Amino acid sequence: MTTSHPDDENVDVAIAHDYLTQRGGAEKVVLALQRAFPSAPIYTTLYEPSTTYPEFAGSTIITSPLNKVGPLRRSHRLALPFLAWAADRMRVRAKHTIVSSSGWAHGFRVSGSKIVYCYSPARWLYQRDAYMGSSGFSLRRVVLDVLSPFLKRWDKRASTTATTYFAISTVVQQRIKDTYGLDAEVLPAPHTVDTSIAEEPVALATAVAAEPFFLCISRLLPYKNVDVVVEAFNDLGLPLVVVGAGPEEKRLHALRGDNVAMVKDLTDGQIAWLYARCRAVVSASFEDFGLTPIEGAVHGKPSIVLRWGGFLDTIDEGTTGVYFDSPTSSDVVAAVRDFETREWDATKIKNHAQLFTEEHFAARLHAEIARIDALAAADQDRASS
Repeated sequence: MTTSHPDDENVDVAIAHDYLTQRGGAEKVVLALQRAFPSAPIYTTLYEPSTTYPEFAGSTIITSPLNKVGPLRRSHRLALPFLAWAADRMRVRAKHTIVSSSGWAHGFRVSGSKIVYCYSPARWLYQRDAYMGSSGFSLRRVVLDVLSPFLKRWDKRASTTATTYFAISTVVQQRIKDTYGLDAEVLPAPHTVDTSIAEEPVALATAVAAEPFFLCISRLLPYKNVDVVVEAFNDLGLPLVVVGAGPEEKRLHALRGDNVAMVKDLTDGQIAWLYARCRAVVSASFEDFGLTPIEGAVHGKPSIVLRWGGFLDTIDEGTTGVYFDSPTSSDVVAAVRDFETREWDATKIKNHAQLFTEEHFAARLHAEIARIDALAAADQDRASS
């Protein structure tokens, strides 16, 4: 159920998220939040059911006025000049609001406490070159050059409205400190892999399906460096499956060899089928968390990833995966060759994945709400005495 205006009735816990227009790790976290707080409505600037997870269809989703503009729902990047305006107009009526954000939802106005779960301070403001890459997005660069001074003031002001800040990883924890001057506790995101789900086969070209393949699951954005992985596997001649969509899609199709398959818009059952049959997960991305190695680990599969950011929190080197030091095809090639010389224990890999469960994630958030309630009760007692 979707509505453009919140109910007048106050609720105990609400969830806020930047926009529900895609299928990615952040949206999986929102689904985990919904399971942890089943009655919580979800506030978001944009909601497009056809391009995000179907599980949201049964949720109470409250959107901004911007949601009435169809092209913006279908391409949230076009909405960038208007999202601060839309966020300012979101009013969340709840005792506690848990905010899932990488740039906008932490600016929603709330009536109670605001618990921010931060994937990163806005990349398009503070890591623009890494986010946009060296080519394309020229019009967006011009727009950001004009809007950046205003957006940075808005963003930093929004950060001061939080009751509590959580960071998805240690690299984001430091980024929050550097950007906002705030101390944030690290709370790893949960994996949302359902091992009971029925697997659904994915049609792959014979050159890829003929032997166990490597797997790269990523949004196709410049900072994800999927081109580096594709180039490496072109050189290796080993089968690779790339799952994802985004602005880099056309270029990557032109770059890939016959040993590389590209697929998108898969069901959870199809993703499970790929994880279960791959040799390893591969990523050269500058990830703030690094969820795919955990999802692979649930299936007992190791990873080959860039030694950077969130991957430093989610890989146990030598036990669940190997690192390479720079996002270059030669480093990926060397890491794959190193990987192939090692033996991997699927049981140890699966045990590592248990450190990143929904139960741990939900318990920490429930504990934070209890702490805030206890402080408010103590303040009320002092005021009345």
